[in-house]
Amino acid sequence: QRCLSLIKSTKFLNAYITVAEETALKQAEESEKRYRRGQPLGVLDGIPIAVKDNFNTAGIETTCASNMLKGYISPYNATVVQKLLDQGAVLLGKTNLDEFAMGSGSTDGVFGPVRNPWSYSRQYKEKYVPKSHSEDKDSNWVITGGSSGGSAAAVSSFTCFAALGSDTGGSTRNPAAHCGVVGLKPTYGLISRHGLIPLVNSMDVPGILTRCVDDAAIVLGSLAGHDPKDSTTIQDNFKPFELSNLTDVSKLSIGIPKEYHAPGLSSEILALWSKAADLFKNAGAKVIEVSLPHTRYSIVCYHVLCTAEVASNMARFDGLEYGHRSDMNKSTESMYAATRREGFNDVVRGRILSGNYFMLNQNYENYFIKAQKVRRLIANDFVKVFGSGVDILLTPTTLSDAVPYTEFIKEDNRTRSAQDDILTQAANMAGLPAINVPTALSERGLPVGLQFIGRSFQEKQLLTVAKWFEKQVKFPTIQLEEVKRHDHGVFQHQKSASFL
Repeated sequence: QRCLSLIKSTKFLNAYITVAEETALKQAEESEKRYRRGQPLGVLDGIPIAVKDNFNTAGIETTCASNMLKGYISPYNATVVQKLLDQGAVLLGKTNLDEFAMGSGSTDGVFGPVRNPWSYSRQYKEKYVPKSHSEDKDSNWVITGGSSGGSAAAVSSFTCFAALGSDTGGSTRNPAAHCGVVGLKPTYGLISRHGLIPLVNSMDVPGILTRCVDDAAIVLGSLAGHDPKDSTTIQDNFKPFELSNLTDVSKLSIGIPKEYHAPGLSSEILALWSKAADLFKNAGAKVIEVSLPHTRYSIVCYHVLCTAEVASNMARFDGLEYGHRSDMNKSTESMYAATRREGFNDVVRGRILSGNYFMLNQNYENYFIKAQKVRRLIANDFVKVFGSGVDILLTPTTLSDAVPYTEFIKEDNRTRSAQDDILTQAANMAGLPAINVPTALSERGLPVGLQFIGRSFQEKQLLTVAKWFEKQVKFPTIQLEEVKRHDHGVFQHQKSASFL
């Protein structure tokens, strides 16, 4: 109930599209009953969680923040949603995103942009200097990053303890970095994609957003493992693990990929990155500069493969079986065309057009096939580096801290996504696990995160290192001024980030 009242008092953040108040209260009551009767409890029993609105939820609307699916209610739960409910979690609602998860700002959905809770924090307000007197108090809010911005904002503003996002090119790690939360993109195939509305089948992974690394490990334990409904999941059983407190990092080898010193990387983040490397070095770890030579072709390659798969995936939204259907009834063709024109925004339509262009008979070899070959080279770069004895790669997650919304929308979505995914999408192309750990506040009082990339299926090692790092940097808790006024009680209870 606390979380639900907080959702109401933070409505201005626009983090949720749908709040499932009644079902959430029912689930909470049932959890309470289990607890009272002394029945065995799931690991997430009674824990309030939120889910990005591109995961199917039975009985709760799933919109992908698009007119195409407004009012669509799925007949089944996504596997990950079902697994959370099986563990007793309480589903509070569905969170906002860029339309069909295409974007890096959570600004392009039909329900409007998500606001970053840190825009309303004491930390940001103390540092903020208005550019002019005429500037409206309300126009200086910053974006959450995307496309899982609603989930990141929800976790960051204490309205839930954990949230699901999806990550195709950085959509979980990018908003996690901007909102000062932990964002985990697991190895491709470790978690089922069944019921996640696909963007790029060969790169999509459900992502986990929490306030600390331990919580991410717990949620991962509930979600991972084979799913007969998703043939790309691993066959082996997954054993959930608890993270040990790493005391000795001297056996670790940390790689610093020099190509991640990308154009546009802010000097602040660069300094933080080398400080983090020194932190490992001083603790006795071996820190070496490594090279991933194909990184510079990565974003172009990603763009080709991403749009090609998008074009193929979006073909299912034709107005016949579900979702929006245009009233145009001259012919089936005109109905298709009108439906898609009305249902998709410019960003989605643009990506469909690009993708279809790359897939044209005369372009297929030069674009799609070539990009597939480059993707293999990018994956091989990682294989070589990990083969040389490096355990974990340490990189920045984003080029800068979060920008004000008014700045962000000056560039179009495609340009923005290309810039913002530059440090994160290679992990998707190689299918590797990666995590954003909130590291420090920028000079503007906004969160900055660093990314750790691990070996395939070595989530335990990745999370153990991330936990050690998290403990060293002691990232500050957000001090939400606006909300405190609305709801004083909650913050007394949420001094600790973890729900353990």
